[in-house]
Amino acid sequence: MGVLVAALGVTAVGATAWLIAGVACAALGSGLALLMLGIAVADARHFVIPDALTASALILGTASAGLDVDGTGVLPAIAEAVLRGTALAISFGVVRAAYYRWRRRHGIGIGDIKLAAVAGVWLTWTSMAIAVELAALTAVASLILTQWHRGKPLRRSTRLPFGLYFAPAIWLVWLLQAAVLAPQAPAG
Repeated sequence: MGVLVAALGVTAVGATAWLIAGVACAALGSGLALLMLGIAVADARHFVIPDALTASALILGTASAGLDVDGTGVLPAIAEAVLRGTALAISFGVVRAAYYRWRRRHGIGIGDIKLAAVAGVWLTWTSMAIAVELAALTAVASLILTQWHRGKPLRRSTRLPFGLYFAPAIWLVWLLQAAVLAPQAPAG
């Protein structure tokens, strides 16, 4: 039954991406969806974001940037994607270091930093901020509701698998970005 649900999900994701972004982007976006699903599940279960999934998402993101949908040229498009990924990963790294300095424990995992690089490669500068905000708000709301439902108080030491929220946010914002920013087909 689980395989059937997964197959239907992949089909729905691929069809949606194809309708919005075209065949090449749909194939890459479907791959992104599957990788983000795998990352979310792994982080939810084990508080670990597998390097193999992150690396695969980075490779697909670089290939996606290489499609050069905005006409800037393949190499400049890839270079900008890598720059965005690096900038967001460094930003997460700075937050990790500052939090550690303040609290003497890590609040952001290395996997989250690597996932930030994935977000940067796949998303525009503006879309990256939207994905981070969407993930953070969803994570906080989920934590508050879960703790309330369980009758437990919120604690500063409560662990939260951020990748569970960040990975789906990356794909959803990519899909939105593809729908809104996709080049329009010429009338003809």
